[in-house]
Amino acid sequence: MFASSLSASHHRPVPAKPLPDIALKIAAAILLVACLALVSLFVGVSDISPLALFGQGGDSQAAQIMLASRIPRTAAIMLAGVSMAVAGTIMQMMARNRFVEPSTVGTVDSASLGILAVTLVAPETPIFVRMLVASVFALAGTAMFLRILRSIPLRSVLMVPLVGILFGNIIGAVAAFIAYRFELLQALNAWTTGDFSGVLRGRYELLWVSFFLAALAYVTADRFTAAGLGEDFTTNLGLDYRRVLRLGLVIVAMVTAGVVATVGMIPFVGLVVPNIVAMVLGDNVRRSLPWVAILGAALLLACDITGRIIRYPYEIPVGTIMGVVGSAFFLVLLLRRRRQLG
Repeated sequence: MFASSLSASHHRPVPAKPLPDIALKIAAAILLVACLALVSLFVGVSDISPLALFGQGGDSQAAQIMLASRIPRTAAIMLAGVSMAVAGTIMQMMARNRFVEPSTVGTVDSASLGILAVTLVAPETPIFVRMLVASVFALAGTAMFLRILRSIPLRSVLMVPLVGILFGNIIGAVAAFIAYRFELLQALNAWTTGDFSGVLRGRYELLWVSFFLAALAYVTADRFTAAGLGEDFTTNLGLDYRRVLRLGLVIVAMVTAGVVATVGMIPFVGLVVPNIVAMVLGDNVRRSLPWVAILGAALLLACDITGRIIRYPYEIPVGTIMGVVGSAFFLVLLLRRRRQLG
């Protein structure tokens, strides 16, 4: 058991709401995501309008750009947002700490190191094999982080993300040194900067694997809820705590590796979204995961659209926008936690 625990404010009882009310709110949230996705389809350097697509004698070039670039890009953003937000929720339940997610515990850095390793050994390896290798590295890195937590007396929940950030920086430094020696710094920077500008049809389908893993997390959500309450509680329910932990590690590692291999690192999605949802719905994973998935897609869509508009016709990578938003939210969480402890 880890000495850290979930914030007490997240364990407050949440009154049950009528099913029709919940369904209406979920439908409204899905409609918001659909609106953001529609905006995403028509924002970009190439001037594409509904009239050009569906008007009399539609523009074939506009249709080609839409099918080859805009639709795959929007789909990739939504898939990455859903899967990274769900991975962050699982990571927080396993570590029993609201301040962790794949980019703050070394998981993303380990996945990048794995992709770097396979690039050095076999540069012509297909992207799916790269994802598998990156998953192994991410799994090993996350497991090592959790083992470090067991061996350190953590008197404050704020120590957990601090240890994770230090651990991730060590792995990142090793990867940077290797990349420098073999002149792969540019490639490493591409993997550590989330950017959807290069997404085309045939280059994003790996993200569907991450989406299906997020769906698997929903199917097994009750197990993660129990695991978040501790090993003793999970064992008393007749569940194998270590098996649940291994399942969570595999899901987090493969989701992270798939996203990093396809579009690069997208920080803080798994931190911001689960915390917002937990403030409203509490720690029941089955009840919160649909909202986590919807909000993850909406947040990443909004950040990507902002990155395309703010310096039009140039584009700011979504990883940069998300880094600013996530850092600000992380500081708010820290200050909020400090007031609670005071």
